[in-house]
Amino acid sequence: MLIRRAMRQGVRFGLRPVFSSRVPLLVQRSYIALAATAFPRAAGTQDVEHYLGGVLSRRMIPASAPGGMAVMYLHGGGYVLGSPATHAGLVSHLARAAGCECFVVDYRLAPEHPAPAALDDAVDAWAALTRSHSAVALAGDSAGGGLALATAIAARDRGLPAPRALALISPWADLSLSGLSMTTHATRDPMLSRDWLACAARHYAGSALTDPRVSPLFAELGGLPPTCIDVGSEEVLFSDAARLEGRLREAGVPVQRQVWNGLWHDFQLHAGQLQEADSSIAGLGGFLRKALTQQPTVADRSQPREEPQASPQEIAS
Repeated sequence: MLIRRAMRQGVRFGLRPVFSSRVPLLVQRSYIALAATAFPRAAGTQDVEHYLGGVLSRRMIPASAPGGMAVMYLHGGGYVLGSPATHAGLVSHLARAAGCECFVVDYRLAPEHPAPAALDDAVDAWAALTRSHSAVALAGDSAGGGLALATAIAARDRGLPAPRALALISPWADLSLSGLSMTTHATRDPMLSRDWLACAARHYAGSALTDPRVSPLFAELGGLPPTCIDVGSEEVLFSDAARLEGRLREAGVPVQRQVWNGLWHDFQLHAGQLQEADSSIAGLGGFLRKALTQQPTVADRSQPREEPQASPQEIAS
C-alpha cells in the first residue's frame, strides 16, 4: 500500500504537470522519454528493431518464445507522444506473460502526421505481421488501445486476417470526450486531464472527433474477436472502458473488463515495481496466451463488410 501511494504521488506531481497544453509538445516528449527509463524490463527478454511492412517496430522476444505466435502492440501517448522505447518495459513483461514475441509499432505521431496516419501505419504493420505469423493478436494502452481497436475494425472491413484476441489497457476510444468520468473523475485521476486530452485529440483528429476511425467506440463492433479490457477505477477514461464493454457485449463480442480499484491510468507501466501492475499484466498475458494457442474457428476469419456511421446518441444511454 505504501509503494502504491508513493507511486501515485509520483505520477501526480511528476507527470500530470507535464501532460498540459501549456507545456510545449517537444518538452513533453523529451520528459516522457527520460521518465520511461525508470521502468524495468522483464529479465531474459531480447529487444531488436524490426520492420513490419515498412513500419519500424521493436520486437520483444521472451525466452523460449514459440515460432508463429505474436502480439502486435500499439503504445499510448495521446497520438502525440510515446514510442516503442517508452513502453519497452511494459511490453517486455507482457511478452513474457503471453509467452510469445511482441512487436511494438512505431507509428507516426500528430500533429506532424494527423489522422489517419497512425491507423494507416498500424494496418500496414498488421498486414505484414499476419503474413509472417499464423497466430496473432492485438494489444495496446490508452490511445494505443483505441488504435488497436480501430485496427481490428479496419482488418475486418478490409478482409485482412483477424486477430485472435484484443487486450486493451485503459483504451481511449472516444476522442470527443463525452464520457461521464471526464467530469466525475477529473480530480481523482492523478495523471490525465480533460484539457490535455482535448488538445491531443485536436492534434490528431482535428474537428472529426466522432469519426469511427479515430473514435472506435462509435463504430460497428460486430465480428470482433474476444476482448479483455483492464482499467483503473480512478481514471478519466473509466467511462470509455465501461461504454466499450457495453457496446461490444451488445454486438455479441465476448468481452471481459477488469476494474482495478484505487489505480490510475496506465499503472501497468509500473510492471516489475507494483504488485497490481504485475497482476494485471499476468492476467492480460494469460488471456492472450490462451487465445493464441487455441485453434481458430470459422468465425475468427474476417470478411469485408460495410461500416455504418454510428452517431454519438447511439451510446449516450
